[in-house]
Formats: sequence, structure tokens, C-alpha cells
Amino acid sequence: MRVDVISREYPPEIYGGAGVHVAELVRALRTRLDVRVRCFGQPRQEAETHAYLVPGALSSANPALATLGVDLAIADDVEGADLVHSHTWYANAAGHLAQLLHDVPHVVTAHSLEPLRPWKAEQLGGGYRVSSWIEKTAFESANAVIAVSDGMRRDILRCYPSLDEAKVTTIHNGIDLERWQRTIDHDAVRGLGIDPDRPTVVFVGRITRQKGLPYLLEAARRLPTDVQLVLCAGAPDTPEILREVQNGVAALQTERTGVVWIERMLAPRELAAVLSHATAFVCPSVYEPLGIVNLEAMACGVAVVGTHTGGIPEVVDDGVTGRLVPIEQVDDGTGTPLDPERFVSDLARILTEVVSDPEAAARMGEAGRRRAEEMFAWDRIAERTDALYRSLV
Repeated sequence: MRVDVISREYPPEIYGGAGVHVAELVRALRTRLDVRVRCFGQPRQEAETHAYLVPGALSSANPALATLGVDLAIADDVEGADLVHSHTWYANAAGHLAQLLHDVPHVVTAHSLEPLRPWKAEQLGGGYRVSSWIEKTAFESANAVIAVSDGMRRDILRCYPSLDEAKVTTIHNGIDLERWQRTIDHDAVRGLGIDPDRPTVVFVGRITRQKGLPYLLEAARRLPTDVQLVLCAGAPDTPEILREVQNGVAALQTERTGVVWIERMLAPRELAAVLSHATAFVCPSVYEPLGIVNLEAMACGVAVVGTHTGGIPEVVDDGVTGRLVPIEQVDDGTGTPLDPERFVSDLARILTEVVSDPEAAARMGEAGRRRAEEMFAWDRIAERTDALYRSLV
């Protein structure tokens, strides 16, 4: 069986969890199937991997239209595939058009949902309505939709009530257990400006509304003074959110020591070392379908403190592999806390409890590694994905 996997992101051009997912899934599936990758960006050296640039005439167009230009070229090129599998709205139009043009099944993996990311209008303007239309059309026409968590599955059916729920299957994100494991390297973390001897909270994520970074910066003001905060944060959605984070970090740095902001994307081994030196990893997201970064931290043996939203409770076993922070959210798609002050206070309190008991945090980290091994290995995810493909072809 030949499967064409379509994604905006693919190594080395990765900026978020969807790109990590696609790269690892493809690697696992290629032991079973003929998999061809069609991605955006510069040419790749990897065999059976084809990259597409935005057509010159659309280079200055709204990003949503530029995306459609790439999708048209991809849809034409997938001729000969037995099945197409698209990831994120950027690739959904290519998958849907290929389904119509070549009469092949189309599988969609939902990594996020446009109706639950209304802040994307800041980035895309009217293109947000275009991206929303693309996603809705592709989801409702797909032969199967994969949700990366049960929480995501519920969100899909809520956002697209006309979708046949029998077509929506949960297959969790996975984790590369060899790449992500405990990596103690004092010289490496010192080289990044991190003191390996201080209790440390680490955040990893893009600078976007859904990641909840401004709430973390406010909560960090209430942490014990000896606690170090390490922010591995980049790829801002908009100049506005970047300035908000820059101002928040600058203000925090005037109040306390040990606020380290790493803006460049770290190599996996560097990031594994940063995670492994953490007392706790924090995921303050207000919207998170699953959160691959949580799995990466768990695989490195780190306790995870995450918001009780989306798919995070399916990853973090509260009190066993980490702690969940309660949140009540506005029901308008933004994920905004109903009581932001209470959310910030609970986040600060729970982080303080975890970092103040390093032995308990270490036990949670060990339990997290075991949970990652038992539930989230990529060979298991590939096996379930392969079975879904075969049920459609």
C-alpha cells in the first residue's frame, strides 16, 4: 500500500508538535508501508520526500491563499497513492482535493481545531475564515478523522456536529523513547545559562495564545525565590504576542534571578538535557489537544504540571506522574480562564508544592517515564494507524 502523508511541517522545518508527530509517525510507518511525504518549504534530501514552495504569484498573498497554492500542486502530484493522510488545515485542502481528483480515501489527523483558535484571526486576518472553511470541508468529507486524544475527539464532534462520530477515532500522539530519555549534562545546560544546582521549572512551547505563557509569567512571580524559570519559547504567532511576552519576561527579570529565556530551537539532545535538569516541567496551556512536549518531559523522567484541559489529563496521571491545575474556561473557543487570577494562583501554588519536594517530584518523573513506555511508544501508534488505513483501502 502506498500512502502519501501531507504536512506543512517536516524535518528540518519544524516549529510545533504537529511536525514532530508527522516525522515520528512516518518513520514508524515506513517499516510497514510505502510512505511518501509531501511537505511545504525547501527541498529535502530524504528519499520519497517532496517539498513544495509557495507559487511566486502568491508569495505576497494572504497566508491562507498562499497555502492553497501549495495544496493545489500537492493534490496533483499524489496521483498513484492508495490513500492520503493530511495533518493540520494547511494540508487538509491538498488531501481533500486529492480525494476528489484521484478517488482515494482521505484520512485527517486533528492536531488542533480552527473554531477553538479564534486568536488566529490576529495572524491570518480574513484568511482565518478561509482556513476554517478548509478544515470544516475536509473533516466533513474525510473517510476517517484521527483525534490525538479523547478530549480532542469530543471537541471535533462539538465543532462539527454533522460529522459521523463513527468516523472519528482516537489514536494518541507518541514519543520516541530512545531520543527522549534522561540526559544529565551539566556543561550543556550551563552553556545555555542554566544553573543545574537550582530547583528549576521548565516551559517549552511556541509563543501563541493557546500555550498560556503570560499566565505562567504572572505565576512565576509567586514562586520561591530560589526557583529558576527556564523558557524555551520561540516562533511567535504575531508581533503583538511576542511583545507581550518580551515585556513580561523583562519585568520578571527585574524582580528575581534565574529567569532564562532561550529563543532558538534547541536540538533534541540539548532539549533533553534541559528537561532532565528540571525539577518540574510546566504546561500552562489553555488549549492543548494532547501536548507532545508533556510526553517528551515524561520520557526524560520529569514531573509534569499541566492545565486540566484538552488531552493533558490523558497524559498526566494526577498525583502519580505530575499534577493537574484546575481551570474553568470561557465557552467561546478562546480557552480564556473564567477567573484568571484563580488560575494563576492555582498554577503558582501547585508548582511551588512540586518544586518544594524534589524527592516526590523525582518519583513522579520515574512514573512518567514508565507511563510513556507503556502507553505512548510509536510502534503502537503506527500499528493502530496502519490498521485504520487497511480498513479504508
